[in-house]
Amino acid sequence: MRTRTAFLVLLTAGVVGTAAWLVFFSPVLGVRSVEIVGNLTVPAERIKQQAGVEELHPLATVDLADVQSRVLLIRQLASAKVDRVWPGTLKIEVVEREAVAAVLAGGKAALIDGQGVVIEIKDVAPARLPVLKVDRPGAGDPATMAALKVIGNLPATLTGRVRAVQATSPEGVSLRLTDGRTIVWGGTDRGTDKARILASLLTRKADVYDVSSPDVVTLK
Repeated sequence: MRTRTAFLVLLTAGVVGTAAWLVFFSPVLGVRSVEIVGNLTVPAERIKQQAGVEELHPLATVDLADVQSRVLLIRQLASAKVDRVWPGTLKIEVVEREAVAAVLAGGKAALIDGQGVVIEIKDVAPARLPVLKVDRPGAGDPATMAALKVIGNLPATLTGRVRAVQATSPEGVSLRLTDGRTIVWGGTDRGTDKARILASLLTRKADVYDVSSPDVVTLK
């Protein structure tokens, strides 16, 4: 009986040991493919290269948090989620940053997202993006963030008509339309009311539309 018990213990240990070796050390359950999901402009090969996971590296021992950190060094990416898909696939799901404005400096155009992060530098600002004019552009600047919030909350009917957005302070945001007219927007509060009122005001001829206080609007 003792011999049989000892044999079963050894057999079990052997099976467990073999399974552990297969999962944690053997290339049998290693990374055979890296699946990239969600990328639109960033090439999948660039993301794979940045992930830095060697082929056939045991899938179970891949440091998912480390891979995520490396992938997010690509500034065009806002987020990344890394998962294991057995038996041999590493799945990386990304969300790309979307440019909402351009900042002109040094003869170049820095494209920034809604969080004030520079996505890329271009020679010329895309016509579809409004030019952001602030004294200290950056994610830590209150005026910049107020202007970006206003841009992000503009209705679709108005977005394509904005040529430039200026912010002298968080409460001093104004918009310049493609036809030359100016909208004094003010702060980020009551954006829905301002957009609703502005929709009807723009049918009236004027150079300046002040909706900074939606209860008392003025035209000049």
